[in-house]
Amino acid sequence: MKLTLKIAKVLVQLINGESIPNHSAKSRLIDLLVSENIIYRKGKHKKSLELINEKHLHTYLANQLQINDLNNYISALVNESSTRAELVKITTDSKKSKERAFKGFLVNSYNNIKAKLNNEDIIINPTKGSFVFIYDFETFKIPKEITVIGVENAKNFSQIQEQKYLFENINPLFISRYPQNQNKDFIKWMKSIPNNYLHFGDFDIAGIGIYLNEYKKHLRNKASFFIPENIKSDLRINGNRERFDNQKINFKVSDIRESNVLKLIEIIKLEKKGLDQEYYI
Repeated sequence: MKLTLKIAKVLVQLINGESIPNHSAKSRLIDLLVSENIIYRKGKHKKSLELINEKHLHTYLANQLQINDLNNYISALVNESSTRAELVKITTDSKKSKERAFKGFLVNSYNNIKAKLNNEDIIINPTKGSFVFIYDFETFKIPKEITVIGVENAKNFSQIQEQKYLFENINPLFISRYPQNQNKDFIKWMKSIPNNYLHFGDFDIAGIGIYLNEYKKHLRNKASFFIPENIKSDLRINGNRERFDNQKINFKVSDIRESNVLKLIEIIKLEKKGLDQEYYI
């Protein structure tokens, strides 16, 4: 994903405390920052953008786009005499540097899962406190009865043993959403195998948006959203009102065909609360 000069300047304006018209900053990156609750679309018709958390913005740019200094990045783009080497020092965006440092994704499991990698048999069941990183994901094969579960929160991914009770009726392989810049590799792999995908994320508007915008639109009927049986009472008793107040819908509800997701949205609106998936650890 490329950070254009126009959007980079918009981010600087937001950092400086300005409110930016939504129509002047349309980009996939802005949509992702909204879904991550870093930027907020304000107004009845989402007419303007405001920055929620500057620290999280800089962290996101560094982790996802390898941009550690936004002003230097802008200066390099503005300066037509900037060399390719200078640009690569500032960012490793694929449009400027064709090589990626890493491909693949993290996996975890609390059961032994027989798999194949480069046509060799392997067993996935990492020691507690460790994970397996699948680099040659193109050759990675798992039994078709395994359900692939995408875990949104890093803490939940690292402590899946404590959440075994949630998935008693399935045989799961857990995939970490982070590092997020590996997501395209995961989607590509998921499309190449017959297995189903179950999304385990936060039970709030932002969590549903991540599922729909990053997974469902690519995996379609293979994907579903995990919802605990007692979600209504859990939201009512343990939910957070601030999570509801600070989040705005960044998807079309009318496009959703999953009845359980529509029901969850109704519950969230009724209770006016959101619930972090960490609650289930």
